[in-house]
Amino acid sequence: MGASPEPAELLADVNDRLALALPEAICELDHDDPWQLLIVTILSAQARDAVINLIRPELFARWPTPAELAAAAQEEVEVVVKRSGYFRQKAKAIRTCAQAIVERHDGEVPETHEALVALPGASHKTANLVLGIAFGVASGIVVDTHVARVSARLGLVKPKAKPAKVEAKLCELAPRETWIDLSHRLILHGRHVCQAKAPACAHCAINELCPSRSTGPVDDWQTRAGHEARLFAVRGDREAAHWPRTSKSGGAGGSTEPPASAPTTPAYVEAREDEEDF
Repeated sequence: MGASPEPAELLADVNDRLALALPEAICELDHDDPWQLLIVTILSAQARDAVINLIRPELFARWPTPAELAAAAQEEVEVVVKRSGYFRQKAKAIRTCAQAIVERHDGEVPETHEALVALPGASHKTANLVLGIAFGVASGIVVDTHVARVSARLGLVKPKAKPAKVEAKLCELAPRETWIDLSHRLILHGRHVCQAKAPACAHCAINELCPSRSTGPVDDWQTRAGHEARLFAVRGDREAAHWPRTSKSGGAGGSTEPPASAPTTPAYVEAREDEEDF
């Protein structure tokens, strides 16, 4: 058996494989412009993107601009965003964020990391996401619970490493020009394939690269990447994506027996699978 690849080489190989599934970065939070992306990202803390996508149409139909949201009544905004959780805090956060955009930036979302993180409700991670998706600026790697989990399972960081340490390591290993696409490839791969409690190891595009895989691969990696591409296109709806099912015997084209070098259980299990954290 050959030596394990260097971390930078491993991450480059991971990125190359996932690029076949997701050629360009996409964000599953619906938005029409940087303003909407900023607000829905703030709302998505500890909530599923799908829930925020349901809230978004009414929110921006009633208050389509920063000036209008800034002038909105707190109680009215709370009603609209209630399903997002922590709705009182979030309603206040997006209203005060809107006020700051109006007062400091003439109603336009700023395009620098320093200005974004100075807005109420906008974190470092929020700034990285908005700058990358809305403006094409690679200010860092977006580290959510999925990126942290995948990075730990790949052995790139320690299990349960703090987001700042995960980001620092990934940024050290990956060229800056890959940061935006890599962020969202890891997010979607973790969200829809390398899940916390039931990772789909047999059909994972990066199975052979992962020391935490619990089973060998089914099909070649290009075929598995194609399955992931279809899954990403329908936001994780496995039935709509015709996601392959693996029989107890391993199914056609592969075995579910773990390779000798692989642990029988994933190296890292996320405690709260049902929540996002950005």
